[in-house]
Amino acid sequence: MKPINTLLLIIIGAVAFYVVFLLVSDFSTIHDKIYDFNYVNLPIILSLIPLGWFLLFIRWNILLKNIEINIPLKNSFEIFISGFALTIIPGKVGELIKAQILKTKFGIARKKTAPIVIVENYYNIVGIIIISLLGMWFFEFSLIVLSIAAAVVSTFTLIILSKKSFNKSLSFISKIKYLHKYSQILVDAHEILVSLIKNKKIFLLSSALTALFWLTESLTVYFVLRSFGIDSISMLVIIPTYTTSIILGVISFLPLGLGVVEGSLTGFLSHLGIEFPIAVTAVVFIRIFTRWISIIAGFIALKQTKILSQLKNNKE
Repeated sequence: MKPINTLLLIIIGAVAFYVVFLLVSDFSTIHDKIYDFNYVNLPIILSLIPLGWFLLFIRWNILLKNIEINIPLKNSFEIFISGFALTIIPGKVGELIKAQILKTKFGIARKKTAPIVIVENYYNIVGIIIISLLGMWFFEFSLIVLSIAAAVVSTFTLIILSKKSFNKSLSFISKIKYLHKYSQILVDAHEILVSLIKNKKIFLLSSALTALFWLTESLTVYFVLRSFGIDSISMLVIIPTYTTSIILGVISFLPLGLGVVEGSLTGFLSHLGIEFPIAVTAVVFIRIFTRWISIIAGFIALKQTKILSQLKNNKE
């Protein structure tokens, strides 16, 4: 199946999921709540979205410069945003399109840039753990999920920093059909992975920027909930509640954690005393603002790079 067909199927499946997700609730209540949405908070919500992008873009440039890749800032931003388009591919491997764009436009080898995409996702987890520490005592279930996430990150770090453990892990990965094609990329990427994780300055800066990104997303969730008249949940509760649902989505390896994030976050909000129909509606809006707007922006940027047409011409 062609990649474009896979993407279309995922998008159609996502739309169908949200339709069913809303239909299982009280439709009249949902209609009323959407109508009552407080648009006063909309400028704040819409300003938080590019702020989050900017924080991750700074991190992207720090990682690029560390491996001595210097490209025009405009092109760098365009390539960075393009990566959002394919985050709907399971495991976020679609973000490797950034490595392909860098190769096609600037002749930079994929084995040099692919590690950056891997490290970006590594820091995404590190950052989410850091920000979750602010409120994990206010949401008990997050302690369990965060402990698992911390264990996974620690294990990954130890494997990367140990050449022997890294090679053993690669031999295991190469036996898995879905991951086999990425094993050679990891072989070539090991030295760069080590440099991007072991360097204390990069580690601290990247972790801090990512933690700030998750804080902006949590603030987006906070203002979306307030727009639906939900002001009974404090920010210290929203942070671990939201980030826990995100971690569960990552663990699922589903596109965008589709179904897992929405279902768990709806359940958490219901547990916190929010009526189910209201929770469902709020969660759909949260996902639109925190993920789908980014994906749309990614496709626009991807079209600007003209990478898809170039790849098609190369095949021909």
